Amino acid sequence: MSVALGSAATALPPLRDPAARGRLAVLLAAAVVLWPLLVLAEFRPAALFEAGNLQVMADFLRGFLPPSTAPDFLALLARATLETLAIATAGLALAFVIAAPLAVLATRTLAVARIGPGPGRRRNALLRAGTRALLTLLRAIPEVVWALIFVRALGLGPGAGVLALAVTYGGMLGKVYTEILESGDTRSARALLEAGAGRLGALFYALVPSTAQELASYTVYRWECAVRASVVMGFVGAGGLGQLMDQSMKMLNGGEASTILLTFLLLVVLADAASAVIRRVLA
Repeated sequence: MSVALGSAATALPPLRDPAARGRLAVLLAAAVVLWPLLVLAEFRPAALFEAGNLQVMADFLRGFLPPSTAPDFLALLARATLETLAIATAGLALAFVIAAPLAVLATRTLAVARIGPGPGRRRNALLRAGTRALLTLLRAIPEVVWALIFVRALGLGPGAGVLALAVTYGGMLGKVYTEILESGDTRSARALLEAGAGRLGALFYALVPSTAQELASYTVYRWECAVRASVVMGFVGAGGLGQLMDQSMKMLNGGEASTILLTFLLLVVLADAASAVIRRVLA
């Protein structure tokens, strides 16, 4: 009997992944699509390791040592760091002011006219479509382009960076807020609307309590991104660390540029740690 059982066990076919063919087909399709894109983008990582290119990069990086610690420069660096934090925080605050009402208008769940047939149904659909188009326009134009526009209007300084972040991040926040509000359990919001409650009542008593953690987490993440973006916008004259970095690079002062990069690295690490703490508190 034991011999028969042993022979039956050895006769079982080997285990195979039933989805192996599907995964292989997806992998091959991705390779077929990705390869011409890499060729079009002139992606040649091997060129980095050519002897001449390695020497050029080494000579360039050698100019960044040692980092500058001059007292006058450190004072400018401290001011630029505070400007960067101010740009990111003020820009995100204005972005929230833009995004919140647009998200309320764009959320289908909060549309009273969708409950049943009525004269306002078509008007509400047009308003929602127009709001979504506006959100697309705001986030489609990069913040650097907005910064260039506002620098022309306001002149050099952090004000242009604040407005650029407010416009672009207003579109981003509004789009994601809309998706978060629509992806949760919407039955309680619909029940409130059917009972005669208004759009804001359904928002604050039904949707916000169930999605508050996700909304807050994404907002904190966008603030972290705004810190990085504010540095980039400084290269076009929007103030902060980016503008100071641009001046140091134009003066070929690698030591100052190295100190600015280290400060920016520390700033990103601190922003990431702060966002992690806030997420744990909201969890």
